[in-house]
Amino acid sequence: MAVINRIAGFAGDMTAWRRHLHAHPEIGLDCHETAAFVVERLREFGVDRIETGVAQSGVVAVIEGRGDGPAIGLRADMDALPVADLSGTDHASTVPGRAHACGHDGHTTMLLGAAKYLAETRNFAGRAVLFFQPAEEGPGGARLMVEEGALDRHAVREVYALHTLPGAPEGRFETTPGPIMAAVDTLHIHVIGQGGHAALPHETRDPIPAAVAMVQAIQTIVTRDRDPLDDLVISVTQIHAGSVDNVIPDRAYVGASIRTFSGTVQAMVHRRLREVAEGVAAAHGVRAEVEIDLGYPPTVNEVQSTAFAVEVAREVAGEGAVVADRTREMGAEDFAYMLAARPGSYLFLGQGAGPGLHHPGFDFNDAVAPVGASFFARLIERALPLRD
Repeated sequence: MAVINRIAGFAGDMTAWRRHLHAHPEIGLDCHETAAFVVERLREFGVDRIETGVAQSGVVAVIEGRGDGPAIGLRADMDALPVADLSGTDHASTVPGRAHACGHDGHTTMLLGAAKYLAETRNFAGRAVLFFQPAEEGPGGARLMVEEGALDRHAVREVYALHTLPGAPEGRFETTPGPIMAAVDTLHIHVIGQGGHAALPHETRDPIPAAVAMVQAIQTIVTRDRDPLDDLVISVTQIHAGSVDNVIPDRAYVGASIRTFSGTVQAMVHRRLREVAEGVAAAHGVRAEVEIDLGYPPTVNEVQSTAFAVEVAREVAGEGAVVADRTREMGAEDFAYMLAARPGSYLFLGQGAGPGLHHPGFDFNDAVAPVGASFFARLIERALPLRD
C-alpha cells in the first residue's frame, strides 16, 4: 500500500489549505483565525463533533466509526514563529515578523486531509479524536489541552503526531522507541554589581568580567560534572550589559538553554549552575541572581505504540522508507505532555532538501502532505479495525 488513492485525489485541495495557512500565520495561544479555518473545513467534511476554545484557540474534532470501539488521538500543531518570512514564495506570510518556519501549516494540513478521508469512509470501529493545538513553540498548548481534560473527556487510548523533517529524503518516516527529544529548561542569570565611570573602574563592581567568567565556567559542567555517557547540552545564547562606552553598568545578564533526558542529570545541572554563578560572582565582588524556568519534559515514545506506528508507516511509504531506530535529538516538543498522559508515538516525516526548521527561508513541501495524511488515516483504520 502507498498513499491512499482518495487522499491523492484531493492533494490539490491540501496544497491550497496549506498555502492559505502559510500566508496567514499566528503565534502562541492566539491561533483563532487558524482555528476558524480548521473548523470551517471540518464542518465541510461532516465530522461528528467539534470543540473550540480548548487551550484558548485549540480545536478538538471527533469522527465516529461504523461500530463501537476505543478512541485514538491524532495531533497537529497550528502556531507559527515570530520570524520574518524569507521563503520568496507566492504564498509567503502576509503578516510582518511572523512565519510558518517550522512546518506547522503542513502538520495542520495533513491532519485535515486525514479528517476528510476518515469522515467520508469511516472504515473503522471506534472514534478518531483530532487535536489541532496552538502554542507548540511556547508556552505549551499540549500541556493546556491535557490539563483541561481533552484526553480524558474523549477517553483517548493512544496519541500520535508527525513533524516535518527537512534534509531527510522526501516521504521517509523516522522514529525510535523511548526518548526521542529532550527536556528543555531556560537559565537566567542577573549579575548585579555597582556601576560608575569607565575611567574609574576601581570605584565600581564591574558585572561584565563576572558575566564573561560565568559563561566560561558553565561549560565545565558539561565537561567535568556530567557522566560522559549522559546526554547534556548547555548553550549560552544571550549576554547583555551596558548601553554606552564610558559607563560601567550596574548589571549584566546571561541566558542559556539547557537540554537533558535524565531527571538526575537535570537536577545536577540546576544545582551546579547556581553554585557556579554564585561562586564566580563572589570571586568578582558582585552578586548573582539565578532563575531556571522549567520547560517541556522529554518526549518519550511508548515501545509498543511505536512498533505499531512503524508498521503503519511501512505500509504507506514502503519498507525501505522507514527508519525505526532514529538517534534521539536534543530538540524539545510539547507533545511530550500528551505522551506523558497516554501511550503513543511521535514520528518525523522527511520533506527533502531545503532550509532547515526555524530558518526564515523554510517552506513546507506540499508533496509530502498526502503521505502524512495517509499515515494518520491508515493508523486509525489499523488501530480500530471493523469487525466482521
